[in-house]
Formats: sequence, C-alpha cells, structure tokens
Amino acid sequence: MIKKIILSSIAGGLMTVAMWGDEVVVKVAPPHAIVETRGPAPGEGYVWTGGYHRWDGHAYVWTPGEWRRPPHEHAKWVEHRWEHRNGGYVFVEGRWK
Repeated sequence: MIKKIILSSIAGGLMTVAMWGDEVVVKVAPPHAIVETRGPAPGEGYVWTGGYHRWDGHAYVWTPGEWRRPPHEHAKWVEHRWEHRNGGYVFVEGRWK
C-alpha cells in the first residue's frame, strides 16, 4: 500500500514538472522596451537587471528593472527577452550565467 502511494506521488510530481515545460506562444508582438531611469546601486557589487514586458494572458504588462546581487563572483546577467518562434512570441526568462 505504501509503495503504491509513493509511486503515485512520484508520477504526479513528474506530470506537474512536464506541464511547466510548455511554452506560452503569444500571437501579438511585444511592444518596445521602456527606457528606464535607474537610481544609484544600493551597494557595491549590485547589477542592474532591466525591465521587460510580460504577458498576463490578455495584454503585455511592464515589469520594471531592479538592482540585484549576483549569486556568485563573475556571474553575468542575461536579459529577459521575447523570441519569435512557433508562429508567435515566446518569453525567455533572464538568468545568471
């Protein structure tokens, strides 16, 4: 009985992870990025991560940029971006590299 519960939990978890992999394709092109005025960094070592338009299911909404601390020395920020593919636009989240 416990073995069945564990196996069904694992299967459910794998199905949930598989659903996260689906791309949301937006048929409307994103607007041009907003030119932001950034204030001074809150401290030494902070990196500016620019704002981006996100799709809320009905329209694009601007998410402002922010100062972030890199997770480790020499980390580089790769900006958020929209890629044209699958007959529309797919959001690629920014990340540390």
